[in-house]
Amino acid sequence: MSDSKKILDAWDAYSDEHTDLDGWPHDDHAYGLRASQRDADTAEAFESLRYGARHLLATAETQLAQLPENTVQSRWVYQLGVLHAALDRLEQLHEQWLETRDALPATAKPGTTAFDDALAEYHAESWSYLDDWATHGKTLREINTAARKAPSPLAPAPAPAPAADRRTPARK
Repeated sequence: MSDSKKILDAWDAYSDEHTDLDGWPHDDHAYGLRASQRDADTAEAFESLRYGARHLLATAETQLAQLPENTVQSRWVYQLGVLHAALDRLEQLHEQWLETRDALPATAKPGTTAFDDALAEYHAESWSYLDDWATHGKTLREINTAARKAPSPLAPAPAPAPAADRRTPARK
């Protein structure tokens, strides 16, 4: 997720520098190439997380349900919903990509126009959902941190402080 954040920050800096005040690119072709690279880089950054993303969401939801109410951020439930919806769509798009890739001619390999164009389209369609993960993914870490700091229902109650010793010194 931090890699995605770096990619998005770099994109924002590039976009600010290469567009006019209305957001129109100075050079459509160069801007499009850079956007395509951003899409591919973001997809690659998410790939290591993709297989465990459902587990991360389930863990965060379990932790959130067990947190004391006063430690819960109101935005967390919404952000988990955004992450779920984005992951659902990413999984659908991934399945579509696999079908598209398998339907390409045998000569379509990485580095060929047919393959690279299909892959770029898949990355472009996935980008906004990957952006959701880059933007809201930190919620998973925030919930986990709150859960680690929260008192455990399994931990024994703290022992009461010992009473002050009231013995008087012996008289001689």
